[in-house]
Order: sequence, then C-alpha cells, then structure tokens
Amino acid sequence: MIRSMTGYGLAEKHTREYDVKVEIRSLNGKYLDINFRMPRYLLSKEIELRKLLGSRIERGSVTISLNVVKHAVDSDEVKINKSLATAYYTQLKELSEDLNAPDHDIFRITTLMQDVIYQDESEVDETLMEMVRQTANEAFEKFDQYRLNEGEALAGELIDYCNNISKQLPLIEAIEPARKEATRERLKKNLKMLMEDDNFDKNRFEQEMIYYIEKFDISEEKQRLGTHCKHFETALDGEPKGKKLSFIAQEMGREINTLGSKANHSDIQKHVITMKEELEKIKEQVLNIL
Repeated sequence: MIRSMTGYGLAEKHTREYDVKVEIRSLNGKYLDINFRMPRYLLSKEIELRKLLGSRIERGSVTISLNVVKHAVDSDEVKINKSLATAYYTQLKELSEDLNAPDHDIFRITTLMQDVIYQDESEVDETLMEMVRQTANEAFEKFDQYRLNEGEALAGELIDYCNNISKQLPLIEAIEPARKEATRERLKKNLKMLMEDDNFDKNRFEQEMIYYIEKFDISEEKQRLGTHCKHFETALDGEPKGKKLSFIAQEMGREINTLGSKANHSDIQKHVITMKEELEKIKEQVLNIL
C-alpha cells in the first residue's frame, strides 16, 4: 500500500504530574525536513526524538509540536530574564512615546515576549521523557494511518488516470487505417511528380523512403506505452516509493511524446493531448507519494 506524504497525528497523555500532547503534521517534500516545536527545557532531548520519529517518517516537510504541562512546578525552575525584559520594556516605552500611543499594556506585552519567562531544569525527569516517548509513538501511529488512508485514495486516482491513457491506444489503432490510406494517397501523388522530374535520384529516393517508413511506424511506441501503463499499475499494488512511480511516468511521457511527433495526424493528436493531460495529473499526484 502506498503512503501519502500528507499526514496528521495527535496524541495526548495525562497523569497527576504531567499533561503531554504530541502533534505531527507533514506535507510533501523532496527530503526529510523536521521542524520541532518544544519547551526550552526539553531541547536537550531533541536529537533523541528525531531519531525516534525521523527514520519512520522517512520523507517530507514535517512539523512536530510537543507541549508539556507540569502540574507541580518548583519556584526555582521558573526563570525570568531580567536584562532581556528590561530591554524589551525600555524600547517599547520609547516607541509608545514616539508614536504618542498608550503605554498602559507594555508590561504585560513584555512578559509575553520570547525567552523573557521560561522554565529551566538541569535534568529532565525520566518519567516525563518516557511519557513523551509513548505519546510520540501513539501520535506517529495515527499519523501513519492517515498517510495510508491518503495513499489509498491517491492510488485510486492514479489507476484512473493510467487507465484513461491506456484507453486511448485502441482509439488510435482504430484511426490508423485512415491514416495509412491518406498517407498512401499523398505518397502516390508525390511519387508521380517525382518520377516526372529529370533530376530524379533513385538511390536518394530509396534512402528517403526507408527513413520515412521507420518514422511513420508507431507500433513500437504504442506497445511500449501499454507496457509502461501495466508496469505502473502493478507497482501500485506493492509498496512503491514516489520516486519509482515518477521514473515510470517519465518513460510513459517519452513514449507519448514520440507517438505524437511521429503520428502526424490531427485525430491521433487529439488522443495524444488527452494522454498528456492524464499524465500531468499522474506527475502531480506522484509528488505527494512517500
């Protein structure tokens, strides 16, 4: 089953000492890019949490939010950065005077500024960390199930797009007799004019005919395109990566482009355009696959 790179998972755990909430969000990305949001006093554990979750997330642009509420807090753990608070307050006060703005709320605003008030612990409680790990694992399970559900929906869309491409091949084959007849008549007319030319070069004519016949034949392109479509659908039944599906789509595009350039027939070009439209949808959706 394929997985989408779009995912979401939320888990919470509550005890008498702590409330812990872990939220994981992801969007498609070429590489793994994890942005952690967590309390300052847990920053020393960020590498551990990256190892815990990163290898399983694999790829994508990911935001992991960790929120911890401690019900009993020692007064020594709460720190106030007085110098930073003073700098914020002084500059905000000066700004309010320059703008002739009210200054009655400046102190409250100062206390809300980043790193003015923070909680500091020399050692992180192992009981809390075990609770964080359990919550993170639970959030990941929900996150991964979300990716599977999204991947299932994506697989259905991709199969439809691929089938729409395959359906154009028999329609092109139905046009081929008329294409061949029109080409035959055009060649007969041009050949008659050529034979009447005193500068007619038989050897050059044979070379041109061989080149034209090879360029005219689109049977190999149709066969290879059909094979690529089957390969794409077979790959979806397994656990393919987005990169593999992207490579198959590139091969499909190569055959479609060659078929269109060699066909030289307006009705066939219409089907080629339809195939290109469906292929663009495939390429767009494949970008969302893990």
